[in-house]
Amino acid sequence: MLAAIWAIAVAAGMSFDGSAQRAVAQDKSGGLDVVQLRSNFYVIGGAGGNIVVQTGPDGVILVDSGSTAMADEVLATIRRLTPLPIRYIINTSMDPDHVGGNDKLARAGLSILPGAVAAGAGLNDDLVSNSGRASVLAHENVLTRMTASGPQAVPTALWPTKTFAYRMYSMYLNGEGIQVIHMPAAHTDGDTIVFFRRGDVIATGDVIDTTRWPVIDIKRGGTVQGEIDALNRLMDLSIHNLPIQWHPDRTFLVPGHGFVYDKLDLLEYRDAVTVVRDRVLDLINQGMSLAQVKAANPTLGYRSQYGADSGPWTTDMFVEVIYNELAANRKKGK
Repeated sequence: MLAAIWAIAVAAGMSFDGSAQRAVAQDKSGGLDVVQLRSNFYVIGGAGGNIVVQTGPDGVILVDSGSTAMADEVLATIRRLTPLPIRYIINTSMDPDHVGGNDKLARAGLSILPGAVAAGAGLNDDLVSNSGRASVLAHENVLTRMTASGPQAVPTALWPTKTFAYRMYSMYLNGEGIQVIHMPAAHTDGDTIVFFRRGDVIATGDVIDTTRWPVIDIKRGGTVQGEIDALNRLMDLSIHNLPIQWHPDRTFLVPGHGFVYDKLDLLEYRDAVTVVRDRVLDLINQGMSLAQVKAANPTLGYRSQYGADSGPWTTDMFVEVIYNELAANRKKGK
């Protein structure tokens, strides 16, 4: 999918027409796709979920780590981009294709907090500095979900080493204000987006998935309304290239899967999800059953762009989740 970005950009002569995919440069690094968004921002694709790489004087900050099987290739790709040490890995969810490389990449990294600092503060060095490795940060719901079934389900080496339980975790690294913002009950109940304020890059995790309808994982706390709320929050945080539209300046949104978005792309995606939700609600209010709602094709007009008839997340599954949530709310009088 990321390879298509480069083809479009070349065909367009790197023009800017409201689609973020035309405003980036792409290269191949080994078997992975590498897209450069800014002078110090890259996206690695093809390793599971998209991985955002930010570099600077303090080292490398990663958003997500891809799958376990691709961890060696991811590390080799990062080493080709920069010799700087990996300092932080921020996980946007608990999905295996976002956390699978945690152990390998953290071990290859270096803690931002040296042992002397931890000792001077009277803290346990191994706890504070992750035994000298890069820190792995996530919302506490990610750790809770990972540990719920014991280490056999998710190896302990992949668990986050640092969690937060409140609305947002903020830090300042590489001259950049970084906000890790919890998006409750969207794709899951542990989703975060990562907002790099100076670079104006937002890693959205699977709140956005340009390859299909957003996956609403109800078993892990996901909801349709939470997804729409998260998309609206992203709309608030992102800025388009106005009033000087021929300039490339804009907010880049890096989804969990697929190609890079800007605000206009996000607007279409948010509207598609909202329109389908409203159509299903209207059909429910007409007294239709789930089978009747599916037969009425509430995704008409969007199905070819976001729909899938096979695979782990289909259009029918998306419609069913919407129907069940709205029907349950209706019974509760919401």
